[in-house]
Amino acid sequence: MTTENQETAHGSSPVRLAVVGVGHLGRHHARVAASLPQLRLAGIHDHNAERAVEVARELGLTVLSSLEAVAGEAQAAVVATPTTSHLEIAAFLLDRGLDILVEKPIAASLREADELLSRAKAAGRIVQVGHIERYNPAVDAALSMVQAPLFVEVHRLSGFTRRSVDVDVVRDLMIHDLQIVQVLAASPVSEIRAAGLPVLTDRLDIANARIAFEGGCVANLTASRVSSSKVRKLRIFAPELYVSVDMQERRVRAFRLRRGAGPPEIVPLEVPVGREEPLAVELTDFASAIATRRPPRVPGESGRDALALAEDVLAAIERHRLASTGART
Repeated sequence: MTTENQETAHGSSPVRLAVVGVGHLGRHHARVAASLPQLRLAGIHDHNAERAVEVARELGLTVLSSLEAVAGEAQAAVVATPTTSHLEIAAFLLDRGLDILVEKPIAASLREADELLSRAKAAGRIVQVGHIERYNPAVDAALSMVQAPLFVEVHRLSGFTRRSVDVDVVRDLMIHDLQIVQVLAASPVSEIRAAGLPVLTDRLDIANARIAFEGGCVANLTASRVSSSKVRKLRIFAPELYVSVDMQERRVRAFRLRRGAGPPEIVPLEVPVGREEPLAVELTDFASAIATRRPPRVPGESGRDALALAEDVLAAIERHRLASTGART
């Protein structure tokens, strides 16, 4: 552990953080990071100099003119750039001794994710992946209640925007829920059936996947970025327990089967949910991981596994497309 990290672990020095990429997500990272006592925002960097100046002026921050400047001023960085640039930027900073929080998906491909993690291991650096729903207090409350679920259903629907169109809807939206489902199922995948189609872009804009796990859990996930309304719903069915999560409103409803002398009853459960901003919890977890050198809630390996499952879903969608095309000819 470096002297800087030793000081932070004892609470005497906040982590010096830079944010690389201050588009939609990066701007929020900078805003929230600037408010947290565990972090000191060393500055922001963006390939679009005008945007960097605009955000710096808005939030009262310093512009770092290059990645070299980022490495010189910060001990950690948030990488919130387009997915295709994650490996190049993260590797540059990891090689120079910075810990990294990289937005999801961790990289553009599984090969790039493995290379990024290899670079982090060689440098002895932390990689955290920005699966923000794992820091949603409603999701956190639900996961703490459930053991050995049998069925999970997720709907993640959004209206169309031009953000993140460099990746398909599986790696853009569904990957949040793939990561949550992997935590819930806690066993290898045995079968995937999936379908999807492009609508407004040349990549998949709608997708559905049915994933069976060796432990017995089955998950049905639907993701769309061309819907008329925004929906973020997670439903978990376990023996004698049902949990419904509205991830957007951060509310949890739960019911348990109560058995006694008479007929079984379905009774509601009170589920307290914190009101913390998920991004603040995520960044605080990153700061704590840097200070203590322990893994964050969503380490790089977990982000890599979510990407691997996303690629398996995409392969299943392609198999379905080919089979459907063959059936119509």
